Amino acid sequence: MTLNASDLGWDESSGADPFFPLDRLDSSPPYEVPPLTVWGVALCVSGTLIATENAIVVTTILATPSLRAPVFLLLASLGLADLLAGVALILHFLFLFCVEPSDWSELLTSGLLVTSLIASLCSLMGVALDRYLSLSHALTYGSSESRYRAAILLLLVWLGACVIGAGPAMGWHCLGEPNSCSVARPLTRTYLSLLCGGFLLVVMVTLQLYAGICRVARRHAHAIATQRHFLSTNQSYASKHSSGRGFSRLILVLSVFVGCWMPFSLWGLLGDASSPPLYTYATLVPAAGSSLLNPILYSLRNKDIRKVLLQACCPHRCAHNAHIHYPVDV
Repeated sequence: MTLNASDLGWDESSGADPFFPLDRLDSSPPYEVPPLTVWGVALCVSGTLIATENAIVVTTILATPSLRAPVFLLLASLGLADLLAGVALILHFLFLFCVEPSDWSELLTSGLLVTSLIASLCSLMGVALDRYLSLSHALTYGSSESRYRAAILLLLVWLGACVIGAGPAMGWHCLGEPNSCSVARPLTRTYLSLLCGGFLLVVMVTLQLYAGICRVARRHAHAIATQRHFLSTNQSYASKHSSGRGFSRLILVLSVFVGCWMPFSLWGLLGDASSPPLYTYATLVPAAGSSLLNPILYSLRNKDIRKVLLQACCPHRCAHNAHIHYPVDV
């Protein structure tokens, strides 16, 4: 996904927003819709893909009564947040290339994006917490009380995300004071600084949780190693192979997580209204791209969700293989 500034008639030195320039909002009618660009097509296609795949995940989890463990509640929350991000990208495309943008359209899309990003990031932290608790408290975690606590936690997360996302619409914006704008208009510099500071805090907590997962997994591996003389050679090899795959997946998840969220979090703290808008969109693309990758890295890797989807798409094949049992993912 690349942004060709010349397609929108944008001069980087001007410091103007290539998507919602100030002079466009003040132009007199009739309004001329700008020609469709490669960036516009990519914006629409990516938003549609994000919304579609996450809608499939959310529908699968909600329509399957057996998927009610805490991890599935967290994956549903993650899918709903990313679905909202896809809808926001589609609305941004419509306001940019189909109808005349206005102040309320900027506030609407920015509020939806802020809400979805907060809920998505907190859901990712919740997934990490779920994995840590499922390893460190394997005997008690997953009970009805755990599901109730997870539901309450997600309710508070979404309530907080909606309240924070409503900030621009409630007056915390820079539409009337351009000098107070951040790198992401119409958000003020103070608002975005607090937001990105919170993002970095959540990222640090999530990394600490995954570090705890590694410590617990290492203790489990050590306990298995002390009993290796009770295992046959084939069982020992299978255990090591499964553990190696688990750590490889963990490294992949962490790399994608940090690569998607760190650029915009740092740029939101360091940049200001005079910063080139191209850099803002270059750092926003990975954050939005996380909504495209999350279903693949988290939901679709879950064997129970894959089983439900396979049964819906190929019921005869699923019935034929019903007697086959696959090992649980580490």
